Amino acid sequence: MTMTPKARAGNVRFGGMQTSHGYIFELTGGRLCLDLTNTRDERPTEHPRELLREYNDALDWGSQAGALSRADTQRLRQHAAAHPVAAAEALVRLIDAREVMFEIFSALARTRPVPSAPLETLNTLIAETCSRRRVKRMRGRFEWEWRPTETPDVDRPLWAAVWSAVDLLTSSELDRIRQCEGAGCAWLFMDTTKNGTRRWCDMSVCGNRAKARRHRVRVRSRFR
Repeated sequence: MTMTPKARAGNVRFGGMQTSHGYIFELTGGRLCLDLTNTRDERPTEHPRELLREYNDALDWGSQAGALSRADTQRLRQHAAAHPVAAAEALVRLIDAREVMFEIFSALARTRPVPSAPLETLNTLIAETCSRRRVKRMRGRFEWEWRPTETPDVDRPLWAAVWSAVDLLTSSELDRIRQCEGAGCAWLFMDTTKNGTRRWCDMSVCGNRAKARRHRVRVRSRFR
């Protein structure tokens, strides 16, 4: 499957280049879990764009975002080809979890109360994720790793995103979560600017559109 470059309300937004498998995802969220929420594009519009159209898209995203190693991606791709139903079900679970995370982090970005239902769902996912993690001693220190399984775990992209969500929710950076103010966008991202005033997910797209809009308004006002 080949996906076209992402169109954002009149502007073409390029994620880089096309691969043999699909889209090059734009990773502007600053955290894996936020990058996952941004795989549904143009949310405020009448027809949002789904970027995870098949399981291999999820693998492309996981690989590009650093959630999967190249070897893991290849094993999962081969496993998915041999078990398409399991892969399709895993994609549904990933998308459902993405929407749960969007509800939670979007509320935090807008300084609104987090709804209890998505938080409970996330807690269920956290319990499942923890059962797939273990501590391993490596070179004199202890590190987290994914518990080895006999067959590739088709939910690996999901568990990685859930782990990222846990890390962010329990951090001191919740007040740095933002939602893009660009028209038709609503992407989530971490504002790492010193003064905490970042307004757009990507200045080259949403920021430039806002600047262009203000310029048109000024020009029109001169001729009234």
